[in-house]
Amino acid sequence: MTQSSDLHNITILGATGSIGQSTLDVVSLHPDKYNVTALSAHSNVDKLISLALVYQPDFLVIADDSYYSELQQKSAQAGLSCELLSGNEGLCHIAQLDEVHSVMAAIVGAAGLIPTLTAVNAGKKVMLANKEALVMCGELFINAVNKSGAQLLPIDSEHNAIFQCLPENYQYGDLHRSGISKILLTGSGGPFLTRPLDSFSSITPDQACAHPNWDMGRKISVDSATMMNKGLEFIEAKWLFGLGCDDIQIVLHPQSIIHSMVQYADGSVLAQMGNPDMRTPIAHCLAYPKRIDAGVKPLNFVDMVDFSFQVADFERYPNLRTAIDACAAGQYATTSLNAANEIAVEAFLSGHIGFNQIATINRNVVEQIQATQINSIDDVLALDSQARDLARQHLRKACA
Repeated sequence: MTQSSDLHNITILGATGSIGQSTLDVVSLHPDKYNVTALSAHSNVDKLISLALVYQPDFLVIADDSYYSELQQKSAQAGLSCELLSGNEGLCHIAQLDEVHSVMAAIVGAAGLIPTLTAVNAGKKVMLANKEALVMCGELFINAVNKSGAQLLPIDSEHNAIFQCLPENYQYGDLHRSGISKILLTGSGGPFLTRPLDSFSSITPDQACAHPNWDMGRKISVDSATMMNKGLEFIEAKWLFGLGCDDIQIVLHPQSIIHSMVQYADGSVLAQMGNPDMRTPIAHCLAYPKRIDAGVKPLNFVDMVDFSFQVADFERYPNLRTAIDACAAGQYATTSLNAANEIAVEAFLSGHIGFNQIATINRNVVEQIQATQINSIDDVLALDSQARDLARQHLRKACA
């Protein structure tokens, strides 16, 4: 279907997830500005079809090949004329379409790495919500951005906040020459900020997924509960802005009103604030450098009764310590950590291990993986596979 050349064409990788849904919410507010060219889902065919009926994209992709025949059948029943694709090949195809201007990279986990990198290599404006792209291969990813001329914009509320608080002329890695002394990365502390430590072994998946401020998918919600999410963001911030580990300080802020801060050498601290709603950073990246309505209510400072901060306790959040240590160790360690964590969190959500065992498996894998140089995506994928196998070994021991 032919669209006006005045519209900004978007591919949404991971359209049925929380970030994908929030992106479509913002797009719906501006039908005169944005057109949805392609949508993907992992396996939720019904949801993908319902979205296609509303947004009329040219392409639909189901990442899990085993659902392709179902997608074909239900697309025909719905009277859709979209081109249907599947698997990683289909994801990469819609990530590099000539007519697409921007790609929302919102596939959770390592599965989002190759399609996101494909969008980068095609020189697209990439709105990055997939942490793993930088956690798994930060240097390779940033080099690809520089080579292709792609525009990389951070969707994570914390990194988007940092981006907004940096000087307009900030050059990658020039933190101190830009008059900046530190990046203050905030985190809510998740649902167990005040829960007694001796009760952590009885935490259930539903309790871990009940975040007090944010509405997220189950995997990310568990990562927030263990603070692995903040650890991954620590690693991501290093690569996004060219930082050293000592340049980043994590500050717990339970209200999630300040999304992160930049501390300057003259004593000034610039903070980006707003209600905890992912539509704000999404709208910022969609329209950058302009501003558009995100459908989010502004803060009402009169109603704000509490505004607190505290240091992250590594005894409460051992995953956070492991992530920071892995960041200092190098790319091999962060790739291994991400792989192990995906296996461990899946096992916890399936009821096979307890909450505390997530951190134990992650630490064991990172400590056992030998340091190795990563020079290519093939190296990344090989190490990812090795770390997953090792995590499954620890998982079998934990379940024995």
